[in-house]
Amino acid sequence: MRKIIAATFVSLDGVMQAPGGPEEDPVGGFEFGGWTFHYFDEVAGTAMDELFSRPFALLLGRRTYDIFAAYWPYQKDPIGDAFNPATKYVATHRPDSLTWQNSEWLGPDIVARLGQLKQEDGPDLLIQGSGDLIQTLLANGLIDEIRLMTFPLLLGKGKRLFGDNALPAAFKLTKSLTSTTGVIMATYERGGEIKTGSFVEGKPSDAELERRKNWK
Repeated sequence: MRKIIAATFVSLDGVMQAPGGPEEDPVGGFEFGGWTFHYFDEVAGTAMDELFSRPFALLLGRRTYDIFAAYWPYQKDPIGDAFNPATKYVATHRPDSLTWQNSEWLGPDIVARLGQLKQEDGPDLLIQGSGDLIQTLLANGLIDEIRLMTFPLLLGKGKRLFGDNALPAAFKLTKSLTSTTGVIMATYERGGEIKTGSFVEGKPSDAELERRKNWK
């Protein structure tokens, strides 16, 4: 069975837009493209190498696909050497325009197709960028592992990693590391259902009962 792994860069306030450069994704007037650049060090680089060291297929939304397809085929780079031959499963309404080698359309029902792919033999499915696609997968409980690189800055407006429609679920931290520049690299795997409890002991006061009534 294959896993779906979402690996992404994110700011402290949850923005994931245009981490690589000013021209990457200026949609919405985003002014901070390339916000990860000055934070990369040897520790972060090693973490990236580890991510791409095992066989994988790419799982991409259309915007990220277009960004990657216009860049990686023209680079002689270890990441490009991994991305270019990999199978790319793409969520798009324009399947006839998928020109990057080894690109495949996910079809009209993305959720159903990914459910099928997860049951097949093959390398894990690695999401890069693709915020809208990630939101769809979180809403359907399809992401098995989240690898976050959290950067110590606030970006304000921008496309965010998590929306309001994620299917509630618990995750467990399985690995963490901090770079010399303060980037926290953390791997989370599914940990079952959310468990709730309460720190309140004893009988609630009349004021507390009234508060609960008013807040319903």
